[in-house]
Amino acid sequence: MGVKQKRPMTPGQRFHIADDFSDVTKSKPERSLLVKLPKKSGRDWRGRISMRHRGGGSKRKYRVIDFKRDKDMPSKVLGVEYDPNRNARVALLEYQDGEKRYILAPLGVEVGESIESGADVDIKPGNALPLRNIPVGTTVHNIELEPGAGGKLARSAGSAIMLVAKEGDHAIIQLPSGEQRIVHISCRATVGQIGNVDAKNVSWGKAGRSRHRGWRPRVRGVVMNPCDHPHGGGEGKAPIGKKHPVTPWGKPTLGKKTRKPRRKSDRFILMRRK
Repeated sequence: MGVKQKRPMTPGQRFHIADDFSDVTKSKPERSLLVKLPKKSGRDWRGRISMRHRGGGSKRKYRVIDFKRDKDMPSKVLGVEYDPNRNARVALLEYQDGEKRYILAPLGVEVGESIESGADVDIKPGNALPLRNIPVGTTVHNIELEPGAGGKLARSAGSAIMLVAKEGDHAIIQLPSGEQRIVHISCRATVGQIGNVDAKNVSWGKAGRSRHRGWRPRVRGVVMNPCDHPHGGGEGKAPIGKKHPVTPWGKPTLGKKTRKPRRKSDRFILMRRK
C-alpha cells in the first residue's frame, strides 16, 4: 500500500493525500459475508442522541470478520479487499471444505498463499495460534483478552503487539502505546503485523470526507449563546474565565479523568502507557 499526492485541480485536492489501493486485489466483496449496517446517527437503544455530531454518511454494508480464528483447517487466500468499516484491509479465505471467511489482512499476505490456525501451525504471518505456542519476541496482532472470546487488541491498520515474556499461565504483551498487559497463554493471536501501514499518512483534504463518514460539524461552546452552552455569551470574543472548562451540561472536561477507578481490567495492566 502507498499514498499519492494529487494535483491541486480543486481546493479540496490541494491538501489531499490519497490511498493508491495498490494492495487491493479484489474489487467486489463476498455476498455471503455481507450484512446490513443500519444508520444509528449517534442514537442509543432509546432513540436518544448519546453521541453528538453524528449523522448522514455514505451507505455501506458490514463485512463479517472472523476475529476468533477457531477453524483449524488450512485455507487459501482468494484476495485482499477494501473494507469501508475499518482502515485495515480484509483478506478473503477459502477453507478446504469450501467455507469462506474474512480475516484482517496481515502485512505481506499474497493471493494464493496458505494460511492456517491451530496449536501446531508454523510461525508465519497470518497464522493464528495460542500464545503458549508463540516464541517470545514475536510480533502479533488480533489478540484475545479471554480465551475463545475473539481478538480485541491490535486490529487497526499497521498495528502490532510484541510478546515480551511468559510466566506460568500468563503472557506479557507490550501494546503500541507502550502499555504492558497480562494475558492468559490460552488466548489466540495472529502472527505478524496488520497491513495498510500508510493509512496514518492519508489526508482527507476537505470537510466533505468527514461528512461521508457520518461526522457532522462541531460548534465551539464559546460562540454559542448562554442558553445553549455555559461558555456562551459575552461581547466579542469573550474568554471562558477562571472557571474550569465544562460540557454543555456543566460537567468538568478538558483534562478531567473519566476512567472509573478499580476497573476489573486494571489488575492485568503491568505498566501504563504514561
